[in-house]
Amino acid sequence: MDFITKFPLSNNFDSIIVVVDRFSKIAIFIPTYGIITALELAQIVISPVFSKHELPVSIVSDRGALFFSSLWTNLCQKLKISRYLSTSFHSETDGQTERVIQILEQYLWMY
Repeated sequence: MDFITKFPLSNNFDSIIVVVDRFSKIAIFIPTYGIITALELAQIVISPVFSKHELPVSIVSDRGALFFSSLWTNLCQKLKISRYLSTSFHSETDGQTERVIQILEQYLWMY
């Protein structure tokens, strides 16, 4: 799970949350705002992702402040989701998401 930020505004959104299922390779793109809280992140992810798909066994994310928050940590503990945080500037840890982000950015900047 990762964010793409600093897009031109479109329907008041300027960022995208990218969620990639490591097993099925399905990518889910959720439009959002550049600055959100951990509570907003949890609500955004639970609605379109967790409610339509099974709860994940684990989540791989970068070391962003939202993923370090106590709310996100407690949510993962309550739902029995293992959290894995990637090493800074070491994209191999979450390579699938990083590759999907590259493709999406190329696609969006063309239009």
